[in-house]
Amino acid sequence: MSVGLLALLDDVAGLVKVAAASLDDVAGQAAKAGVKAAGAVIDDAAVTPNYVHGFTADRELPIVARIAWGSIRNKLLFLLPAALLLSAFAPWVITPLLMLGGAYLCYEGAEKVFHMLAPHEAIEHEAGLEPMALVGSLEEQKVAGAIQTDFILSAEIMTIILAAIDQGDFWTRAAVLALAGVGITVAVYGAVALIVKADDFGLFMARKARTGLGRGFGRGLVRAMPGFMQALSIVGTAAMTWVGGSIVAHGLFEFGLSVPEHLIEAAAHWAATTFPAFPAFAGWFATALVDFVFGLILGALLIPVVGYLLAPGWRTLKGALPKRA
Repeated sequence: MSVGLLALLDDVAGLVKVAAASLDDVAGQAAKAGVKAAGAVIDDAAVTPNYVHGFTADRELPIVARIAWGSIRNKLLFLLPAALLLSAFAPWVITPLLMLGGAYLCYEGAEKVFHMLAPHEAIEHEAGLEPMALVGSLEEQKVAGAIQTDFILSAEIMTIILAAIDQGDFWTRAAVLALAGVGITVAVYGAVALIVKADDFGLFMARKARTGLGRGFGRGLVRAMPGFMQALSIVGTAAMTWVGGSIVAHGLFEFGLSVPEHLIEAAAHWAATTFPAFPAFAGWFATALVDFVFGLILGALLIPVVGYLLAPGWRTLKGALPKRA
């Protein structure tokens, strides 16, 4: 009896070791994939604070929390199973879907630039899209718009993670995707929460700090945050545009249209050789700049397409649908 019990305990210990090794492998692959997705993560963190701009302080964290929960739903309920199923049964669909998402980001980025350069014309364009707009309060519209944009960025992040998984069966890939996706979401929206509440922290320090240095730091933080948020808004728009341009350019390369991708590679090589003191940064900056220009041009071309073709087509389709009783 005791021998049988010892054998059972030995088997259990062996299973625990296998499970621990499996969990360690999942965690390691998730961390590695998260590092590879860092570029898209930075873009996500830069874009999101724009959606809480203009709201009162008491609504900032609830809005960030709602967007974060929507991001987790995007990743776990939709993108994770879709990525696994498409990679297993229809991998050829992934690139076109990503390109559509990238084109949407280019359009969003170009529309924001259009609004900055020609606000009156941009308002007229947005008025023409009113039937396509989201309904509800301003907060509901902002949250829904943020979750829609997050869906595209999350799709890119999950695709990068999937491509970075070295090995493993279906369930290992699913576990890595889930762990990396949730970890990235917590990191991104935790950073966003800190950014949007930094001015409140500065005000608290300016009033309550016990030392002059602390109070001075608080006042400086309060003064700096408006400019920082404005700069972050510009970075967010640029990030949205260059991510979209990068996705579309890479997709075109996959379909044999290699000119944009070659231009991006040539720009990165030129920058790295021209600035040998910091070749990695120079190459990255040149790549992002060309991606941005390409995405901005594509987005600008899509603005009239959306305004004069897609929006009227949507209104026509909506009018033809039977109305609910």
